[in-house]
Amino acid sequence: MRTLSAFSLIVLGLAAALAYFSFFIVDQTQQALVLEFGKTKKVIKDPGLKWKIPFVQTVEFFDKRMLDLDTSPQEVIASDEKRLVVDSFARYKIVDPLLFFQTVRNERGARLRLGSILDSSLRRVLGTATLQDVVRDKRTSLMSLISKFVNAEAKSFGVEIIDVRLKRADLPEENSQAIYKRMQTERQREAASFRARGQEEALRIRATAARQVTILKAEATRDAQKIRGDGDAKRNEIFAKAYGKDPDFFAFYRSMQAYEEGLQSEGTRLVISPDSDFFRYFNNPIGTANRKK
Repeated sequence: MRTLSAFSLIVLGLAAALAYFSFFIVDQTQQALVLEFGKTKKVIKDPGLKWKIPFVQTVEFFDKRMLDLDTSPQEVIASDEKRLVVDSFARYKIVDPLLFFQTVRNERGARLRLGSILDSSLRRVLGTATLQDVVRDKRTSLMSLISKFVNAEAKSFGVEIIDVRLKRADLPEENSQAIYKRMQTERQREAASFRARGQEEALRIRATAARQVTILKAEATRDAQKIRGDGDAKRNEIFAKAYGKDPDFFAFYRSMQAYEEGLQSEGTRLVISPDSDFFRYFNNPIGTANRKK
């Protein structure tokens, strides 16, 4: 009984080992090739539990999902002789695992082959376009054309190119610095031009303002003198009429003005005879005492 039990355990162990090496699982994100001594025996694209002959057949798994291909930046000369540093990437899928295995073996081999194809297609297409086309005007159509060229060659590897995109398309560093300096010089020149025109306009405005001020002052002086002359004439007219009406009052009024102006308190000195006509209203209010007979 003990021997039978040991034999049963051995049989069960061998059966388990046989089942372990005979069955395998294909995930829903995978596809597989069953190989027998390096030759393809079966292509499996459906997920699930599968089987193979143990120790004789092996399985190679390939991804069904979209894969990324990232290339190194490279320098491209556009049709207008402008140098560009281009950094691109592509997305692809393995649609024929058997052809893929036969041509590139694995994803590493695919990246090497597809990378060189992508680089040559980039140089081929972008070399016929201008810098403005690549950067702005025709970028989408150029990427579609590159995808078409790459896809035409990638089919021989069992691969379908989904998309090609540019991550960066810039001028080389030394060109960028030269362009920046040229732009800076142009902006400085424009700024100097604006300042010069501003100074010219400021001088013109100041000259116009100074001329207008001179004209206004001259007109104001002319008007003031005219008004003053009219006022003096009017005053003289009034004085003449007043003198004609009452000469004695007019003479008295004029003498009072002369006293006010001549006899100031701030050290005024007069050398005049006491019986001068200037003092005729001092002793007689009607101004007749000092008059010569």
